[in-house]
Amino acid sequence: MLKQVVTCGIALALCGCASIISGTTEEVTVNTNPSGANCAIDRNGKTIANVSPTPAAATIEKTKYEITIVCDKDGYQEATYIDRSGIQASTWGNIVLGGGIGWAIDSARGADNYYESPINITMVPKPDQLSAPSVTPHASGEVSTPNAPGS
Repeated sequence: MLKQVVTCGIALALCGCASIISGTTEEVTVNTNPSGANCAIDRNGKTIANVSPTPAAATIEKTKYEITIVCDKDGYQEATYIDRSGIQASTWGNIVLGGGIGWAIDSARGADNYYESPINITMVPKPDQLSAPSVTPHASGEVSTPNAPGS
């Protein structure tokens, strides 16, 4: 009987191991090139956080669902990044040592998941924002462009 009580006590102590180690929330940092973008973090079609202006971070709840980071900046095309939820390394120890009870608790709370951070997103200029090479007319009527062969 004492052995069963001790075993149950150890199992309960190990329950929620990832919850204790890493918690149920996570700070996700978003960097953009160029900086100064406004980004929304969406999960299942709903905005859960905003990061504005970049670089900045937002604290979000961890779940098994991926998050989508959508960034906008004047003069640049919208950029999207999908961050898939991964499994914390402590989860495997929780399953082995806790017999699955701790894993079930952590999984229900999202504590056994994590997201990649920092996120680095490169913004692409809009086509109409790209500048054409400048043309310089000469007195002789010839036209030259900078950095062109023979100029």
